Amino acid sequence: MLELNNVTISLKKDGRNLVDKFSFTLKKRDRAVIIGEEGNGKSTLLKFIFNRDSAEEYCDCTGDIITKGRMAYLPQMMDESIRECTLAEYFSDTEYYLYTDILRRLDLSTEFLFSDQKLGTLSGGEKVKVQMARMLMEDPDILLLDEPTNDLDIATLEWMERFIAESPQAILYISHDETLIERTANVIIHMEQIIRKSKCRISVARCSYKEYLEHRRETFDHQEQVAQKQRDDYDRQMEKWRRIYNRVDHEQQVITRQDPGGARLLKKKMHSVLSMGRRFEREKQNFTDFPQEEEAILAKFDSDICLPAGKVVLNFSCDALRLGERVLAGNINLHVSGGEHIGITGKNGVGKSTLFSVLWEELRDRRDIAAAYMPQYYAQVLDLEKTPIEFLADRYTKEEMTRARTYMGGMRFTHEEMTGKIGSLSGGQQAKILFLDMVLKKANVLLLDEPTRNFSPLSAPVVRKALREFGGTIISISHDRKYLSEVCGRVLELKGDGLFKQEHPYLADPE
Repeated sequence: MLELNNVTISLKKDGRNLVDKFSFTLKKRDRAVIIGEEGNGKSTLLKFIFNRDSAEEYCDCTGDIITKGRMAYLPQMMDESIRECTLAEYFSDTEYYLYTDILRRLDLSTEFLFSDQKLGTLSGGEKVKVQMARMLMEDPDILLLDEPTNDLDIATLEWMERFIAESPQAILYISHDETLIERTANVIIHMEQIIRKSKCRISVARCSYKEYLEHRRETFDHQEQVAQKQRDDYDRQMEKWRRIYNRVDHEQQVITRQDPGGARLLKKKMHSVLSMGRRFEREKQNFTDFPQEEEAILAKFDSDICLPAGKVVLNFSCDALRLGERVLAGNINLHVSGGEHIGITGKNGVGKSTLFSVLWEELRDRRDIAAAYMPQYYAQVLDLEKTPIEFLADRYTKEEMTRARTYMGGMRFTHEEMTGKIGSLSGGQQAKILFLDMVLKKANVLLLDEPTRNFSPLSAPVVRKALREFGGTIISISHDRKYLSEVCGRVLELKGDGLFKQEHPYLADPE
């Protein structure tokens, strides 16, 4: 249904290859997920497949795309060209009444679809829902989905899981949600940048995600054992060879002219010894390479960060949470103590991000804590025209800039990425910059709106571990079920009439 032949994609700004001579066939009933670290070109590859011109604005692309059937594409971010459209305008040319089942499952009413609300004012989850609905009304044969679960509430996320698993269409998607990948993917496409981002590699496996990780680990461990044994054997052989060489060389030095026959024998013996050494060197050239693995790296928070349990970090009350004239929720009470890790969930549009904007105003200027904020949309705190170095070293001292470069280098940022504009980086790379800023500023209270949403499924476990071990206070919005389970000691749900404690029934992986 979809075939890629010999596709190569390289960045125009630095010539770095994202894809090199990649061929792949998406078959009927395939649920193929593209995974990889931040900035490896996953979204670029998906754009190229759907619309070659959009990728060629910043990449050099070669290769062929062959499709049979109609493709539909859900971008990671809503296109600016439709943000000013009203919902009524967006759905005006659709036969929506034929798709009431889709609308019902997405919890979208026809009244909502034909309102005068602009798409740009919708919550993150609502944006995904309306674009999914519009896309499915075109009856596509192939679906290309770039982070379809970003900003979805848990109920809609679980609908998305069922949709991907049961859909009659072939689906190629990017996701950072490990649970969704584990439950839906039957093909894994792993994009990597190895050897200090000087070489790209794409692996394809037709199996589940867990099977892929297990096979990859076993393969890498076996390759490492073989490579190490070959080198150990070589070292032993060479040590023995050097003893033989030194003995024969010594005998050649001390033999007298009165023994020409012995000299000839020693010369012949040395020839054999040298030939043996050359054979060992030739064999060395064919040794198995040590496995090249792209590891997820995140700067760690200082281990001495700590807030006493008796410390009142937040004691917040709000009768009515508003967005303009619209009341989103009321009767909100939130008490947070030192060292607590709190997760907040809730339906799309209930006001979670709005609540966090209000909480940030409460925390940002406090002198008794060091608070840091990671909003859902990073541009609220990141100056996209600055370079990462300028943002992290905001006083521009030599010491600050050196420290920022050192940390970013340790997290595998290239020189071009450190000195280019933040706006040109991927969402995951921007998230890493925000995390690094929190580390450098030694923040002890973190306000995090969807902290794992832009991290790859390979980076997310590292992020969760860093936050789980964080000694300060975390207040977070998340629909990441592994994050809620592993990091948060208390989970609250925001509803129209307040915040309510939740157990974790949705976190367990079904049998």
